[in-house]
Parts: sequence; structure tokens; C-alpha cells
Amino acid sequence: MPENTELQIGDKAPLFTLKTQTGQEISLSKIIGQKPVVLIFYPGDMTPGCTIQLCNIRDEWSKFEQLDAQVFGVNHADADSHQRFSAKFRFPFPLLIDPDKKIAKKYGAVKKLFSATVIKRTVVAIDKNGKIIFHKHGMPKNADILKALSKK
Repeated sequence: MPENTELQIGDKAPLFTLKTQTGQEISLSKIIGQKPVVLIFYPGDMTPGCTIQLCNIRDEWSKFEQLDAQVFGVNHADADSHQRFSAKFRFPFPLLIDPDKKIAKKYGAVKKLFSATVIKRTVVAIDKNGKIIFHKHGMPKNADILKALSKK
């Protein structure tokens, strides 16, 4: 698989297993078949843009719950950083730790910044069958994510 895959709508979502800020192991393979998933790849905990993006999801959480979506924030920060970020802003969804950005790369959510590889703000929605139904860089509107999730 190339270094930074650009996934297309309809592609099979790359499987992964990552830990949350509390140490719980999350495997996409165990969620597929049960509920849709939203992955929010974001560059950094406690940064202005990332805080706004994740708080926007939090503020419309009931809409994601109505669609039975499992939402995860994803970046390379450690458990302590994720715990502080989640506690401060009371996120109702887990934050996943992708320490070497391997999962972000599989989802096309990294970019080069000078000599460093950083996470590129990206939102991916996966249907119950494990297919990509939404893939946007930047900070898409919740309404657009919810619209993709609500299509049967």
C-alpha cells in the first residue's frame, strides 16, 4: 500500500486496532457489521482548530447517536495528552492513539511539513459494511457527515 493512500467513496476501509486514552483496545473489525464509524483525524490535542472541530462534534452528539455512529478522534498524541484533552472538553467519544501515524497514512490523513510527517485534518465515515461513505480533508460540516451516515 502506498505511503499515503487517498481513499475513494466505496473503498473498503483499512482495518486497524488502536488504544483509546483509557487503554481500551478498539478494533475496526469488531465494529464493522454492527454500526457505522466516524474517524476524525486531527493534528493536535488542545490546539485551537482541533478543539473547535471536536467540540462541534460534541455539541451535536445527539445527532450522531441517533444514527448509532461510533465516533473516534485520532492522532499521534499519548494517552495522558488525550485524557487531559478529553476531560477538559468533555468529549463523549474516545480518542485513539496512532503513535507512528500508520493508520492516518492508510486513510490518507498525513502530509509533509518541511521534514516532518504530520496529521492532515481529515474526516472519514465508514458504513456498517466497512465501506468508505465520506472522506474529506479539512473541517467538513457536521451536516455533511450526518447526511452521509443517514444514507442507506
